[in-house]
Amino acid sequence: MQESVIYQDILQKGEERGEQKEALKYTLRLLNRRFSEIDASIIERVRVLSTEQLEALGEEFFSFSNKSDLEAWLEENTSS
Repeated sequence: MQESVIYQDILQKGEERGEQKEALKYTLRLLNRRFSEIDASIIERVRVLSTEQLEALGEEFFSFSNKSDLEAWLEENTSS
């Protein structure tokens, strides 16, 4: 069973969700620490980012001076 394509696909998707969840948790902690309280609307926008987008946000994080820099990044890097 562990060799089946379906099992491997389910396992891979579970691992990807776990990675995204941990990246989200870490990113939100960084944002809250840097900018204190983060608006719920920003949290929701960050929550739907993919793992790759969260990693890109993390790379840009230290160049943000204020919340408006974060909002601008979200505007440029998300489709919503």
